[in-house]
Amino acid sequence: MNKISAIIIAGNEEKNIVDCLKSVSWADEIIVVDSESTDKTVELAKTVTPKVYTKRWEGYAKQKAYALSLAQNEWVLSLDADERATPELKDEILSGELNNYDGYKIPRINYFLGRRILYCGWGTDKQLRLFRKSKSAVTNRLVHESFEVDGIVGLLKNGIEHYSYRSIRDAMVKNNIYSSLEAQEKYKRKKVTPLSFILHPLAAFLQSYIVKQGFRDGPQGLIISILHAVTNVQTYMKMWELKKNEQEAG
Repeated sequence: MNKISAIIIAGNEEKNIVDCLKSVSWADEIIVVDSESTDKTVELAKTVTPKVYTKRWEGYAKQKAYALSLAQNEWVLSLDADERATPELKDEILSGELNNYDGYKIPRINYFLGRRILYCGWGTDKQLRLFRKSKSAVTNRLVHESFEVDGIVGLLKNGIEHYSYRSIRDAMVKNNIYSSLEAQEKYKRKKVTPLSFILHPLAAFLQSYIVKQGFRDGPQGLIISILHAVTNVQTYMKMWELKKNEQEAG
């Protein structure tokens, strides 16, 4: 049976961290990389695992790359603090049949405001989260970073539960952060016009609510689709601002 290292990055996640870590208590090693939390994240994490490290925040990709570097085992399972490995996923991973591939995508079961989301594009969510350390790296992105594997990737049947936002306020705060990072990534290579502030958010809403059938997820689907549009308009406004500031600076 392969030994598994579970890696988790965290920052002010006292409401999530214990449930997350307990869901991987079966792993041979659990590593937490904390970004100087000001709440009880570190204290609570240490009740589950002794391997809790502090690293100044330098972005999602660098935090995850550091966590990966600390893993002692060849097979690594990466979770975010607001995620939980299901018992069925545990059984599938521990079945001893991992060696057919170099990494595995895992279905992600997304919840929002108390409801499992089956549409909005969330119902087909699959994430590369289990992989051989020797063949893996983190993509160098400011936001929407991911792991990549130099090898063959398979798909597991069982999933990770993802409790994305605790409230609408929480969603707005996080999306404001994500839109800033995405604008920083894109502003030099994408054109921005006044119409961008209207057309792109409208397209984002229609894609989520109509094309990806978010209307079937009830009020939560409508809220998610609106949030997609809001994040999109924030991104384009911030891209415009960055371009303007760069031009004025000469």
